[in-house]
Amino acid sequence: MKRITKGIHHIALKCISEEHFKETVHFYHDLYGMEIVRTWTTGGEAKYPCVMLDTGAGVLEICANGKDVLSQGALRHIALEVDSVDECIEIARKAGYKITIEPTDICFNSDPPFPARMGFCIGPVGEEVEFFELR
Repeated sequence: MKRITKGIHHIALKCISEEHFKETVHFYHDLYGMEIVRTWTTGGEAKYPCVMLDTGAGVLEICANGKDVLSQGALRHIALEVDSVDECIEIARKAGYKITIEPTDICFNSDPPFPARMGFCIGPVGEEVEFFELR
């Protein structure tokens, strides 16, 4: 079988407040030296800060838009970098997995701008899997 994933692109953490966000960024950035590679805000009228930190082997995304502490904790999804989000979503669909977000072009309004394509499915043990294609 042909390998179609390139590796983990990012892991996302959702903080439930700006204080929790600042503490989390402090932990990874200030204490462990992970470089900030981009920042942006997300949300409608309410703006929530987000940041991506370079782990050395992928990216850690931290956002302050968590609603509450979920049973799974702060880890929300695994993002796999791929060449074709559309192909990966179709593979998951044909295998019977639930697609939660169809392939979608996005551009983080960050500095620098960050265009990508993504899609989500629910994996075999209930984990969220994001297929992530750099543009």
